[in-house]
Amino acid sequence: MSRDPAYPVGLRLTGRRVVVLGGGTVAQRRLPALLAAGAEVTLVAPAATPSVEAMATAGELAWERRGYRAGDLAEAWYVLIATDDPAANAAASNEAEARRVWAVRSDDAAAATAWTPATGRSAGVTVAVLTGHDPRRSAGVRDAVVAGLRDGTLGGSPSGHRPAAGSRTGTVALVGGGPGDPDLITVRGRRLLAEADVVVADRLGPRELLDELAPHVEVIDAAKIPYGRAMAQERINAALVEHARAGRAVVRLKGGDPFVFGRGMEEARQLADAGVPVTVVPGITSAVSVPGAAGIPVTHRGVAHEFTVVSGHLAPGADGSLVDWEAVARLGGTLVLLMAVEHVEAIAHTLIGYGRAPGTPVSVVQEGTTAGERRVDTTLDSVAEVVRTEALRPPAVIVVGEVVTLGRG
Repeated sequence: MSRDPAYPVGLRLTGRRVVVLGGGTVAQRRLPALLAAGAEVTLVAPAATPSVEAMATAGELAWERRGYRAGDLAEAWYVLIATDDPAANAAASNEAEARRVWAVRSDDAAAATAWTPATGRSAGVTVAVLTGHDPRRSAGVRDAVVAGLRDGTLGGSPSGHRPAAGSRTGTVALVGGGPGDPDLITVRGRRLLAEADVVVADRLGPRELLDELAPHVEVIDAAKIPYGRAMAQERINAALVEHARAGRAVVRLKGGDPFVFGRGMEEARQLADAGVPVTVVPGITSAVSVPGAAGIPVTHRGVAHEFTVVSGHLAPGADGSLVDWEAVARLGGTLVLLMAVEHVEAIAHTLIGYGRAPGTPVSVVQEGTTAGERRVDTTLDSVAEVVRTEALRPPAVIVVGEVVTLGRG
């Protein structure tokens, strides 16, 4: 045990004066949390990093562009001493001691009256870890605890510490699971999965995550039983409402992003009409992440200053199609086609007919970001034949444009 142990406490700094001496990287790291806590921050420093300067420019803090002077800590509740001048740091530390202001020193922890813990936040919980003079260990413990809170292994199992279903108001979270790799779901999405009673899962969602769910969690395959083998959208909506009204925490796990060709707004409106609280958790859309994981940037300086994402689930000219294919063909940037494998021949023919060069590079990335990822490069006039001969199948993202050549090894 440390000979000089610290007493842990949480400071409520809203509306209270905090002084930060020094505008370097230490200040850059600490200022966001101080501002988030509502502190009225005065920065005293002759210069600052661009990020710190931007905070001052935005009016988030007051910046006095000079070095420390005696009296700067008057009326302060807390001070961060982080200048590159040891003499100024010592003088400020002495003033803090005299004024009984808690002070953190970046250059000499032993001379400080307060230490900054390694902190992390998850689901409304703030974790602060102090291990004396071993910041790496503090950070390691912090990371382990926060990870446990986020994946549900710490902080109480939802099944053991939450009210029983039926005794509380249910909720639905529309969670974008990302392109397929389970590591690419958002932190918030993974936490909500750990808290769920019911998960309504898409075929294209990160399937491996279902194996991590607690045994009590009911999983409904949106394409299989119990609501029918080809589960209609109306049945999905009804299932979400039914389970939420029964007081359950429901996660609608989707591939990609709920609002990018994911029918998320349809579900959100249905739930709102039924009086069910809805949370939307954005996900990483496959339109950008799958090409990126395959080495293809959808934009690149001097090559493409724009990218357009188009659904190919309907062929050009089909009833119900909302795509202006003539306008799309005239665009000079990158074209990303989702759900287009079935109609790729008609799409390619239409783009060429409206002026897109037949030799435009094309890449088809099947099952991107997963163990089954496969990339095949071709050209616009050959893509349909390549899809047939290579037996490419959905899910696949088709990228059209010169950026394809940048990602060729």
